[in-house]
Amino acid sequence: MAAVAARTTDGDGTPVPQRLLAAATRLFADRGYDRTSVQEIVESAGVTKGALYHYFGSKDDLLHEVYARVLRVQQERLDAFANADAPIEQRVRDAAADVVVTTIDNLDDASIFFRSMHHLSPEKNKQVRSERRRYHERFRALIEEGQDAGVFSKATPADLVVDYHFGSVHHLSTWYRPNGPLTQQQVADHLADLLLRALRP
Repeated sequence: MAAVAARTTDGDGTPVPQRLLAAATRLFADRGYDRTSVQEIVESAGVTKGALYHYFGSKDDLLHEVYARVLRVQQERLDAFANADAPIEQRVRDAAADVVVTTIDNLDDASIFFRSMHHLSPEKNKQVRSERRRYHERFRALIEEGQDAGVFSKATPADLVVDYHFGSVHHLSTWYRPNGPLTQQQVADHLADLLLRALRP
């Protein structure tokens, strides 16, 4: 195990965990989580099973990390938008557009997760739900801030507004295509504008 720990990168300097995640993401997207074996992942990554189990306890851990790495980025960016020195309407619009762009940037990851989340162990499933809840609560707090300030309407509960927007985001993987008529920024702008129109008094 010490030898595995010492060899954290491959020949071109790519860290082994990143190689494993990249291989797992490709295989999960192409074949499905349940039809991909640990052996296929390590062969694709060019590492041993010992290396995989050093960094990830199981295939289940890989599936969790595929989604968690995207959510970590989105959480950091949401926190930055929420704490920015800008009017509440601008902060909400920026956050609403950003989650669309970052989801499209990681469309395979999002697609894999929503298609395969039921394969997670109960413990991992609970952990993911907690991480997602933290993100949604931060987003909802922005909506409530605008409602309390009188900038947004209180006619629709903030929880429902958040679910409305994220329902659209979660379906992106079913229809968005990079070679389609809309760029990711255009999709983000349209969805963010729809959200703001629903919020205005």
